[in-house]
Amino acid sequence: MDARFTTLLGPFLKLAGPEEPVITPDTDLRRLGVDSMQAIELLFVIEDTFGISLPDDELNDATFATAGSLWRAIRAQLPDEAGDRADDQETP
Repeated sequence: MDARFTTLLGPFLKLAGPEEPVITPDTDLRRLGVDSMQAIELLFVIEDTFGISLPDDELNDATFATAGSLWRAIRAQLPDEAGDRADDQETP
């Protein structure tokens, strides 16, 4: 996952507790506070940050279920070179 992605997720994880969580592909976004309203706000931040637009068929609960599922949807919209570079910047 891209470091920009994990950084932008932080403010949306309201139920994560006082310590900064380690975001992994399995991080359950719903459990940490990303409800439907937060998902809409998160979508706008993602689209602005990465200069992409997620297709309508990706705007569903499954996409926003985990950090990994959301990152896969984002990566699919990135130009090949940017997606490859982002994969090289894996975070724990």
